Amino acid sequence: MKFVLSHPLDEAGMELLRKSNAEIYIANSADSYSYLDEIKTADAFIIRVAKCDAAVMDACPNLKVIGRTGVGFDSIDIVHANKLGIPVVVTPGANNISVAEHVVALIFALAKNLCEADAQLRAGNWQVRDAHKTFELANRKIGIVGVGAIGREVARLCRGIGMKTAGLDTFCPENVEAAGCERYDDLNSLLRDCDVITLHSPLTPETRNMITAKEFEIMKPGAMLINTSRGPIVNAQDLADALNSGKIACAGVDVFEEEPAERSDPVFSAKNMICTPHTAALTNEGSARMAYMCVEGCLVVCNGGQWLKVADKKVYEHPRFNGSV
Repeated sequence: MKFVLSHPLDEAGMELLRKSNAEIYIANSADSYSYLDEIKTADAFIIRVAKCDAAVMDACPNLKVIGRTGVGFDSIDIVHANKLGIPVVVTPGANNISVAEHVVALIFALAKNLCEADAQLRAGNWQVRDAHKTFELANRKIGIVGVGAIGREVARLCRGIGMKTAGLDTFCPENVEAAGCERYDDLNSLLRDCDVITLHSPLTPETRNMITAKEFEIMKPGAMLINTSRGPIVNAQDLADALNSGKIACAGVDVFEEEPAERSDPVFSAKNMICTPHTAALTNEGSARMAYMCVEGCLVVCNGGQWLKVADKKVYEHPRFNGSV
């Protein structure tokens, strides 16, 4: 069997692939069209940073499975994959600890004004200590939008430092109370009540531009926003405006409208902002778990099995899985 990888995987995944005796082609490119001839002869296409749209799938009749090392799959046309009977393997739970820790690291760095303090001190400005931008997190309320595996871990960590936790989950509302959070059923109320808002929703037509100028007006004065989910969930210009006008106090983002991020992105000119290059999940441990789980699932499908950790289990209703094709 042949595996095409958009980029190399963590060694844990590569070793599993080598043990399977699969032929491996590593593109080192986010442009799947630039190596389409390789995908045409592949059984599996594993994506780290690339897109797999309907045209790619249609051009690759041998393709049995698509793998995504992560939980977000907005770069893959899931509807078309289902139509063709191609499972999209994802890795839920593999990176929840890594991302949750990154969220809390951003919260601490912003609350204690660490980045500005470090930069100003190195520039000779001892008086940055009088900036009056730092605050305690104990007894502050954090609003978690999307209380899945990552959101639950964020809640657990934040309660450990004395924060109050609240949550909103429109997909699975029962997750909120199960995670020990105060349940909210509408976004505006959560925004109005919480000191920190952290986003953990998938990118869908409903969540695109979920946070705009309108939502920033609702947020508490001095609030903090964290986005480690997907860039387009927050309107970048509106976020920059809210920060530069002082409507909210600070923000931390790990994701951007376009990736790799362009220097022209408005967030890079915003005050009181920390940006990281979509690295929240990429701890050594998280990368190993994601790579191994993704390869393991793709191998199962290539060998005729049904791996349950897929973007949409309805794919297994396709005739190719019941012997009709």
